[in-house]
Amino acid sequence: MLTVYLSHGLESGPGALKMQALKGIAEKLDDCEAVVMDYRDQPDPQQRLQHLLATLETRGDDPEGCVFAGSSLGGWLSAAVSSQQPVLGCFLLAPAIGLPHYPETAPTLQASCTHVIHGWQDDVIPPRPVIDWAEHQQLSLRMLDDDHRLHESLDTLLSDFDAFLMRCSAVLHARSIACSRR
Repeated sequence: MLTVYLSHGLESGPGALKMQALKGIAEKLDDCEAVVMDYRDQPDPQQRLQHLLATLETRGDDPEGCVFAGSSLGGWLSAAVSSQQPVLGCFLLAPAIGLPHYPETAPTLQASCTHVIHGWQDDVIPPRPVIDWAEHQQLSLRMLDDDHRLHESLDTLLSDFDAFLMRCSAVLHARSIACSRR
């Protein structure tokens, strides 16, 4: 089973447009479960990260079979999990990369599949640090003519997410076949 952890941004919530739209894409797949995190009572990035890791542990999910997707601070959280342990996938929307007040400004991802989407007009998370970070790690990056919220590009990011989940599902399936042959 593919488990998708969805993490919202700092001033957003689990019911936000992007989180619900991403959840809808994940739920269309067979054998896929979406876990929408709620961090509204936790403003501190490190506290949110501990909550995400605790949820992962409590649920007993193997990170190498999970996709972590998030927007802004939620994107940073997804990247931070992947910097601590191998994961199946990271799908990051306008990730909070390069911000000096975050515990880790440029996490090194340990993900089998990655995709980053960022807006050229983002005035919250400047594009240049994200571009440099993605280039340094050779991450898939799509730059869009949009702002931080990426609402004008919702159809594009949902199409990318659908393709991304299909790719992750194929990787998971291939691993399962390889393990059964041993």
